[in-house]
Amino acid sequence: MPGRRRYPSDLSDARRELVEPVLTTWRSERRGRGLDIGRPPDHDLHSLLDAVLYVNRTGFPWRYYLPHGYPHWNTVYAYFAQEEGVFDQLNSLLRRQVRRQEGREEEPTARIIDSQSIKTSTNVPACEQGIDAGKKIVGRKR
Repeated sequence: MPGRRRYPSDLSDARRELVEPVLTTWRSERRGRGLDIGRPPDHDLHSLLDAVLYVNRTGFPWRYYLPHGYPHWNTVYAYFAQEEGVFDQLNSLLRRQVRRQEGREEEPTARIIDSQSIKTSTNVPACEQGIDAGKKIVGRKR
């Protein structure tokens, strides 16, 4: 990455060291599942992650060109769109670290479940409608 301009969305060196084990494990598992043919990946996972963070921070569409120094947007999006859970792992890692620094348990002990209230038809009898007192809506929760 020498020669590439640094952007405010790029990871710092300390954060790079934190996510390095997750990224290298992910890449080695990915390489292990495929046939061991072809050329090795061209792109550094840190530059791909920086490009994803750049898109997230700026909010521009994927098809717009990324600044010079980042891989092509097709490549970045292909890595981002894979449903392999690497971003969930990174999010979980960072959440546990923040909770540890705050002196709290790594895993939360309570959860909030939100529901949605659906208005019922006026033809439904009042005894079957239900009410959401918090939202002051007559209807059913789902």
